[in-house]
Amino acid sequence: MSKGTIETQSWATPETMKTLEDYFREGARKILQAALEAEIEEHISRFKYHIGEDGKRLVVRNGTMPRRTLLTGAGPIPITRPRVDDRALDALGQERFTSRILPRFMRRAPSIDALVPLLYLKGISTDDFPTALEAILGPQAKGLSASTVVRLKEVWTDEYGEWSKRDLSGKRYVYVWADGVYCSARLEDERSCLLVIMGADPNGNKELIAVSDGYRESTQSWKEILLDLRSRGLEKAPKLAVCDGAMGFQAAAAEVWPETRIQRCWFHKSGNVLDKLPKSLQGKAKGMLHDQYLAATREEALKAFDLFVESFGAKYPKAVDCLVKDKDDLFAFYDFPAEHWLHLRTTNPIESTFATVRLRHRKTKGCGTRKATLAMVYKLCREAEKGWRKLTGFKLIHLVEAGIKFVNGEQVQDVAA
Repeated sequence: MSKGTIETQSWATPETMKTLEDYFREGARKILQAALEAEIEEHISRFKYHIGEDGKRLVVRNGTMPRRTLLTGAGPIPITRPRVDDRALDALGQERFTSRILPRFMRRAPSIDALVPLLYLKGISTDDFPTALEAILGPQAKGLSASTVVRLKEVWTDEYGEWSKRDLSGKRYVYVWADGVYCSARLEDERSCLLVIMGADPNGNKELIAVSDGYRESTQSWKEILLDLRSRGLEKAPKLAVCDGAMGFQAAAAEVWPETRIQRCWFHKSGNVLDKLPKSLQGKAKGMLHDQYLAATREEALKAFDLFVESFGAKYPKAVDCLVKDKDDLFAFYDFPAEHWLHLRTTNPIESTFATVRLRHRKTKGCGTRKATLAMVYKLCREAEKGWRKLTGFKLIHLVEAGIKFVNGEQVQDVAA
């Protein structure tokens, strides 16, 4: 063991770690407190020239609100929110002060709201939440009791209900990603899974479009979702749908969105092909699959495709058949801008969202209802949505929407044509 290692371990005592945690919490408190002060001072300065008949300002500081404890990922942080007297603004038709940093009824940081559905989908029961949260956030994390979690679930269930019926008129998505996700969520049927659709809007922003439950391979389940989207105003079909190969979605899309092209997810396809090869060959085969979907042109990709078929066809026909059957759908991305390829080759935007709750061995069964489970999945997805990466080369989306032709990722048709 090196001297440096010994020295490092010598200071990493429970007492030292607690001191560091306290230090970080105090730093976070000071930053948040300063931000609140700056926010209210900015509001007061906007109306500093508004004077009443008595010669006094209409908007002034008015002490502080009672101290509030905000539950955060770093632990509970006590905050004293400054108060302002701006009642006179009502008569002037001006908007009164509302903190955007710390809304009036906020008691938890948004990251904590994301933690609750994550634990629920991991199979933690409502009664076990206080224990689980205490282990994560410390013994002072008492703001999320079992009853609080129940209330949150009710609120999120209502939110999901409203969101799943929202008007989609005028919405357009040039690309969509669809996946059936099996995870530890408590669904009412062993065969059920979560059906998720997200899309890229004309500005390149990725949005959650639909979350429901159904059967992954069921054409009917996917068709119901697509028809529901159309009935709520999503009339224009996407140019390309990226999916994991579930025939149910492809068949449903062919009925509801017949003009939409299909791009098979290379992540799923690679996994399916490699599973049919001995481990001793999987490394080599994986590289040969990479050569196909990372090729600069369709021609180069097809050469790599043919080489794979020739190399493994005689001894491992099942692996080759798995690849060959989706040949056309595997290379559809070459007919779209090269800047978009990174996003179009896989369903990773959905996969990464569910990575932390995906089931590895078997479903976790519990007493959770279908509605509560969907509400938790919805909430988790909406939190993840905030960090979804914008489409690279989004300025080219209007060309795709206009039907401009691309070959090997390059535009070959004039816009005015």
